[in-house]
Amino acid sequence: MLIISSGIAQGIRDYGARDYPNETCGAMLGIDNGEGREIRALFPLANRRDDSPRNRFSITADDFRAAERAAKEQGLEVVGWYHSHPDHPARPSEYDREHAWPWYSYVIVSIASGEPREMTSWQLTDDRSVFQPEEIAWAVPPGSVK
Repeated sequence: MLIISSGIAQGIRDYGARDYPNETCGAMLGIDNGEGREIRALFPLANRRDDSPRNRFSITADDFRAAERAAKEQGLEVVGWYHSHPDHPARPSEYDREHAWPWYSYVIVSIASGEPREMTSWQLTDDRSVFQPEEIAWAVPPGSVK
């Protein structure tokens, strides 16, 4: 289960809209207590894809290390990654599966004509054959006062 506040979710949506029509991407920093992952911060990253940033994203090893460093400085860990799907459903693609790692949470937000839509979360199985949907639980439900 992924535990996320409405503010963090809005941040993911905002980054997706900002980078439209290209895919946005970044790390999710938080804690994993065995019962669920609580996302406490986002670490936006540049989409390093030059050839097809509209339907692919890529990060570098340096980006990965920077995300880990930022998490450590906050007493957190990298527990997942987010990206957008411009004008496509919030479902992982075959490319996403081929480039993902088991254990992490993968949040995808659909951006339709520049407007954020559906947001989903996924985890890759240990054998890397398929993504499984991951439930999103709201730390503070959308529209509630914190």
